Amino acid sequence: MSEIEAQVASLSLKEAKPKKVKGGEAATPSLPPAFIEHRNRIFDELYQKQQEEIAQKPREKIAITLADGSQREGMSWETTPMDIAKSISMSLAKALVIAKVDGVLWDTLRPFEASAKLELLDFENEEAKMVYWHSSAHVLGEACELHYGCHLCNGPPIEDGGFYYDIAVEEGSDRRVLPSDFAPLESLANKAIKEKQPFERLVLSKENLLRMFGYNKYKVHLIDTRVPDGTSTTVYRCGPLIDLCRGPHVPHTGSITSFAVLKNSSSYFLGDANNDSLQRIYGISFPDKKQMTQYKKFLEEAAKRDHRKIGTQQELFFFHELSPGSAFFLPHGTRIYNTLVNFIRAKYWQRGFEEVMTPNMFNVKLWEQSGHLQNYEENMFDLSVDKERFALKPMNCPGHCLMFGQRDRSYRELPIRFADFGVLHRNEASGALSGLTRVRRFQQDDAHIFCRQDQVREEIKGALDFLQDVYGVFGFTFELKLSTRPDKFLGEISIWDQAEAQLEQALNEFGTKWVYNRGDGAFYGPKIDITIRDALNRAHQCATIQLDFQLPQRFKLQYRAPTSTNDEQTGLASDFQQPVIIHRAILGSVERMIAILMENFAGKWPFWLSPRQVMVIPVQMNLCDYAAQVKRSLHEAGFYADVDLSGDKMEKKIRNAEIAQYNFICVVGPKELEEVSVNVRCRDDIESKARGKTIPLTSFISQLNTIKDSKTMVSRLLN
Repeated sequence: MSEIEAQVASLSLKEAKPKKVKGGEAATPSLPPAFIEHRNRIFDELYQKQQEEIAQKPREKIAITLADGSQREGMSWETTPMDIAKSISMSLAKALVIAKVDGVLWDTLRPFEASAKLELLDFENEEAKMVYWHSSAHVLGEACELHYGCHLCNGPPIEDGGFYYDIAVEEGSDRRVLPSDFAPLESLANKAIKEKQPFERLVLSKENLLRMFGYNKYKVHLIDTRVPDGTSTTVYRCGPLIDLCRGPHVPHTGSITSFAVLKNSSSYFLGDANNDSLQRIYGISFPDKKQMTQYKKFLEEAAKRDHRKIGTQQELFFFHELSPGSAFFLPHGTRIYNTLVNFIRAKYWQRGFEEVMTPNMFNVKLWEQSGHLQNYEENMFDLSVDKERFALKPMNCPGHCLMFGQRDRSYRELPIRFADFGVLHRNEASGALSGLTRVRRFQQDDAHIFCRQDQVREEIKGALDFLQDVYGVFGFTFELKLSTRPDKFLGEISIWDQAEAQLEQALNEFGTKWVYNRGDGAFYGPKIDITIRDALNRAHQCATIQLDFQLPQRFKLQYRAPTSTNDEQTGLASDFQQPVIIHRAILGSVERMIAILMENFAGKWPFWLSPRQVMVIPVQMNLCDYAAQVKRSLHEAGFYADVDLSGDKMEKKIRNAEIAQYNFICVVGPKELEEVSVNVRCRDDIESKARGKTIPLTSFISQLNTIKDSKTMVSRLLN
C-alpha cells in the first residue's frame, strides 16, 4: 500500500452515515465526513507556504489600464482588481463579479503580477454569469457534503442558466436525492452565504492533489487523466469545501444574494453509461432577489409551454420504450413535420439547391476515410453485414462527397448545392435524451455547397440571407458569431486566413451585428455560429454555416479549373483544383425545431403551420349535412378541417375547439345554409369570438389561401 493510500485508507463515507429516518425524510449527518478535516489540514499547510512565497515576491510599481484607456497605479503582488474597483466607486466594487486581466478571467482578490489591461465585469456579462454560477455550484457542493456525507464529482455552470453538482453517496447505500432534501440543502447553502466565506486559490502539484483527494475515486480519475505528470493545477476553498477547480470565482460566498435548489436527476460519471451512476442536483442563483422571483415565474411559464406536455395534449407525437430516443409522429404531428420540410423544400427550389437522397447505412470504411469513426465512433450505431462492419449514418456530408466525386467536375458547374432530408441516427446516451430536443433518430434540412475559393463569400452571403428569410417567418431574432482558427487545426494558415477574411466580409455586407468567437472554429475550418431567441428569450443554436477544407482533401475531390484567364474566357479547363465545402443547415434537426416552435408558440400554431386549422360546428343536428359539406370544401381546398357532429351543446363544441387551438371556428346555422356561408370565429381576434363574422364560404376559402401564403403569425380574417 502506497503512502497516499495508507493516509486515506481509513477515510470513508461510512463515517458520515446520516441518521436513520423514516422513508422519504431528509436527514443531515450529525458530524461532517472525516475527509473534510483531511483536506483542510493539507490545504492549510500548503496555503501557508504559498502565501510565504508571495510575500517574498519583489514589489514594483505597475500600471493598470482600464477599458476606457485610463490608467491606475498599483503595486505588483499587492494591488488587486477589487482595489481598483473600490478606487473608482464602491457601487462598482459591490457589483463586481469577476475581472479580466490581459483578456484572462481573474479572481478579483488575486493580486496583479505585472502591468496589465483590466476589465471589470458584473453579472450582466455572460462570462461573469458563468463565474457567478460556478461559484454557486461550490456552495451547493459544500451543502451536499454536509447533508449527505457524499463524494463530489463535477459541478459546472450551465449555459442556459444555473448550475448542477453530480454526487456519489456511499456505495451500497439506497440513499437517494429527494425533493424533501431541497429545503435542508438551501438552508446549508444560505448559512454558507451568510458567513461570507472567501474563495481561496491554491496551486498544487499533481502529487499533492492526489494526496488531498485520494479518498475520492472520481477526483483521482480527473487528476490522473487531466493533469499531466510533473505539472500543477488549482484548488479553491470556501468554508469547509475544497474542490479541484481552475476557477476563477467571486470574492466570497456573500456575493450570492439569492440561492435555490431546483430539481434533481440521475447521471453517469463523465456522461458515460459504462461508468458509475450518480445523482445530479440543479440550482440557480442571482445577485438580486427580484431576479430570482422573475426566474421562477419564467420557469412556471416554461413548464406550461413544455413541448412534451403540449405534444401529448395535442396528440402530436410520443415515445415508446421499444425504440428509445425515436419519436412516433402521430397524424397531426406529421402534418407539422411535412409542412416544415416542404417550406424549406420550396426555398431550395428558389435558391438553386438540388435535393438528393443517400443511403442510411454505409460500410465503416467511409467513416474511416471521413475521419468520423476516429472522432465520433461512440455516437454511431454499427452492425455486421456479410461479415463487414457497417454503421447508420450520423451525418450526410461523407455521402455527398461520394456524390460529388462520382464523375469529373468542371469549374463551370460550381457551385453545386446538394440538399438532403435523409434520416440520421446518433447514439445519444440514454440519460441525455429529452423529448424532441435530444433524440437518436432525426432529420435535418442538411445541405452541402461545393464551390471554388472565390465563390465562398457570395455563398456565405446567400446562406445568411436564407437564414434571415426563414427565421423572419417564425419571428425569431438571432445573433451571429464568427468562430476562428482553433489551437488544433488542419491545413495551412494562409488558407484559414483567406477563409476567415471571406466570412468576415460576408458578415459585414450582410449588415447584422456580429462578434468574434476567437479560437472556437472546427478543426477543419472556420464557422459562423447562429443563436436564435424564442418568445421567452431563451437561446437555441439550430443553424450552422461551416467551411470545410479537410473533407475535400480526404476524399480527393477535385474539379477542372481554367489554367488562365484566357482559358476561362474560351471555356477550356485543364488544371485540377480542390473545392471548398460549406456545411449549411437552417432548421437543423426538424424534430428539435418542432419542439422549439411548439414552446415558442405555446401550442398556438400559426395558420400555415397548424395541424388543426378549421373546426366546423353545426348549431343543430339537422344541419350536420351542411357542416360536413363545408368541411369537405375546405379539405378539397387543401386545409386541415374537422367537423364536430357530436351530441354536445354548441357552446361546449366551441370551447373544445378553442382548447384544441383551432385557428378558425366556423359555426353554421339555417342562415349559413341558405347563403352557403359560414360564421367565423378567429382564435387571435377577441371581438370575433363573441359573435363571429358571417361571410360566403368561397370568400372564406379565398381568405384562408391568402393567410396561408402570407405565413402571418396571427389568425384573423382580412379586412
